[in-house]
Amino acid sequence: MTHPLDPVPGGTPRQKHSSKITVYVSDAELLALEQARIDLRAGYGVAVDRGRVVREAVAVVLADLAEHGADSVLVRRLRPDGTQ
Repeated sequence: MTHPLDPVPGGTPRQKHSSKITVYVSDAELLALEQARIDLRAGYGVAVDRGRVVREAVAVVLADLAEHGADSVLVRRLRPDGTQ
């Protein structure tokens, strides 16, 4: 059994991608993403761009959904009643 924060297959390394989506985020979310990127570089020696961080985050949350279903972080956070 893997932990949701363990590296999971599905995130892609820096490469040319064949598909694109546009995601709108708040100023605070963009700042948090940029801070995470800086923390990865400064604190852990991992130099990546924001797109890579986002792809890895998507891979982690999708793996958690596949493994935990209704008990996944994604389902709990997206429930209309807000129950977590």
